[in-house]
Amino acid sequence: MASVDLFDHNEIIRGRYGKVEALRAAGVDPYPRCYEATHSSRQIIAAFDAGHVAETDEVSVAGRVLAVRRMGKAAFFHLLDGAGKIQVYVRPDQTDETGYRIFREYLDMGDIVGVRGTVFRTKTGEVTVLAKRLVLLTKSVRPLPEKWHGLRHVETRYRQRYVDLVVNEGVRRTFLQRSRMISALRRFLDAAGYVEVETPMLQTVYGGASARPFITHHNTLNMDLYLRIAPELFHKRLVVGGIEKVYEINRNFRNEGISTQHNPEFTMLELYTAYWDYRNTMDLTERLIETVCREVTGSTRVTYQAAEIVFERPWRRAKILELIEEKLGARVSWGDPPAQVAAALGVAPADVAGKSSARLIMDAFEQRVEALLTGPIIVCDFPAELSPLSKRKADDPLVAERFEVFVAGFEIANAYSELNDPAEQFRRFQEQMALRTAGDLEAQQMDEDYVRALEYGMPPASGLGIGIDRLAMLLTDSPSIRDVILFPTLRPEVRTIHADDDTEDEEKEPGPTSETSTDKAV
Repeated sequence: MASVDLFDHNEIIRGRYGKVEALRAAGVDPYPRCYEATHSSRQIIAAFDAGHVAETDEVSVAGRVLAVRRMGKAAFFHLLDGAGKIQVYVRPDQTDETGYRIFREYLDMGDIVGVRGTVFRTKTGEVTVLAKRLVLLTKSVRPLPEKWHGLRHVETRYRQRYVDLVVNEGVRRTFLQRSRMISALRRFLDAAGYVEVETPMLQTVYGGASARPFITHHNTLNMDLYLRIAPELFHKRLVVGGIEKVYEINRNFRNEGISTQHNPEFTMLELYTAYWDYRNTMDLTERLIETVCREVTGSTRVTYQAAEIVFERPWRRAKILELIEEKLGARVSWGDPPAQVAAALGVAPADVAGKSSARLIMDAFEQRVEALLTGPIIVCDFPAELSPLSKRKADDPLVAERFEVFVAGFEIANAYSELNDPAEQFRRFQEQMALRTAGDLEAQQMDEDYVRALEYGMPPASGLGIGIDRLAMLLTDSPSIRDVILFPTLRPEVRTIHADDDTEDEEKEPGPTSETSTDKAV
């Protein structure tokens, strides 16, 4: 076998590669194909504590070697598997000869091993496996950091999530909680009769949101395609087709800025319910999030960044104009002239040009009010001109039947009564196209097939979008969206950062962008 080119590795890594070759020369495969484990670490500890495993019973477990403590010829080490950690005891008169030799001469922290042996409790009370047989399953050639706080750079943690997960128990716990959260969402909706679907990520016409798309090209058809910014218009086609309760936990892609609350690739839950309006969806949203919070955390009260958030129903409900008056002391209405709105909100004349009253009010709300909403609070009655896919209120055509949920100062959900009048929808698309012509790159495209679907008749319906990543932030007390996305979007790495070299400058995180999304994605 040709030797590995080690020109860019340090002495420790070259030494470990040397051990790989020495193992092969000794007839030991450092990367065998499989291993049969009978128990996880958690199962062994639980079974032993419950008396289901006796000290004479053998168990088999596999995982990564951590925290070796040598005591003469004997030694203890912790073995980390997907369920947790368990202590292993190795000694020459108990462990098989080959396994003991591997442990003494070749094993390093970070190696993956299989251990078969009996279980006992040490004098300090720790459940431990006495290794009768030890097998090397994977030789790790790049050392783990001795202490995770020694790997100081946040960017390195995000790039090397595989290391982050190994050495940081809190990170593993965060992503396990995220997984449980998604499972709880599915259970709730499945039990409520919703049908889970999959809709296209590659689209010829992107829509369902006000955002800039990523563009790709299909060579065989010789045409540009867009990564979806939202699944909304496909879901409502399904409602037209008679699927009256539909949901999707989906990936969306927006060609926009990165911040602690935004990642260009993100996950959201989107659902639609026939014969409902946005008031029904308000009730559903409260029940859904309250239930999921209780299942994931064991309580309806969580601590997020030192503040207590209570998800127990009922939540406060307030109109945007009420909050503008409450938080800013300004009385305005959607029909006021822009100059009057600007004066009431204290907006400089230079910042008024070309903006409607609705845009000025929403700018004030987004920039000066949102951060003050600890919530959970349902904020309703958005301007119709900025909600091109929602119904107008019957008693106030300037207002859309739309709401958003805010918690800890940021939006986690968006919903509305769906516009199902095809002629009105066509006019709304025309208005959006006029905005695009005027330079608004986030305005929506004309989707004639969607209008055609509405012409066949869509029943009254209401839709909801919940930002999975942001909800995960709240339920795991994570300050950044990157902490709940396994592999967040990052700039290309300048050079390889060795595990034992953490002296490089931390990369700068791109600043947040101002976004005015009117969709149900978060």
